Amino acid sequence: MLPLHSLGERIVVLGPSNAGKSTLAVALSAKLGIPAIHLDQLHHLPNTDWQPRPEPEFAALHDAAILGERWIMEGNYTRLMQQRFARATGAILITSNHWRRFALYLRRTLVNRAGRAGHLEGAKDSLKWEMVHWILVKTRDSGARYSRMLETSSLPVIECRTARALNDLYRQWDLPTRR
Repeated sequence: MLPLHSLGERIVVLGPSNAGKSTLAVALSAKLGIPAIHLDQLHHLPNTDWQPRPEPEFAALHDAAILGERWIMEGNYTRLMQQRFARATGAILITSNHWRRFALYLRRTLVNRAGRAGHLEGAKDSLKWEMVHWILVKTRDSGARYSRMLETSSLPVIECRTARALNDLYRQWDLPTRR
């Protein structure tokens, strides 16, 4: 595994929903003193039930964020990914079994962890059948697609394909423990 410093100071964290991107971004932010940017928070209006912003507004917020000198940016939004890759200095891809991600989604919504990493201000995570379908069907194999996208970039990339690999990454880089 590459050392953390080899990823530079503009790191993208990609992966399917509920893979642990937000939590990893917060841990990296704490370790490196670099701000974490959660794309879901830019894409959705605060104090709503995850209502998307108008696309031009989101794109403008995204483009302004990637101009920063230092950031850990987590989220996908494939339509803007190439711009992000052009500014990034390294990438981490987290994938895991879709059933594990579904279990994490259930825990997030049923236990209602309002203080979780990447939480939308004023929103309450609730069980949504659209999200269940998104995790179990629509994005079941999105990790492979993100991996192919990263292969075409010139970025140093670290892939964690299992929960164990992600836990090993936390240990090897001495990152703050996940909750």
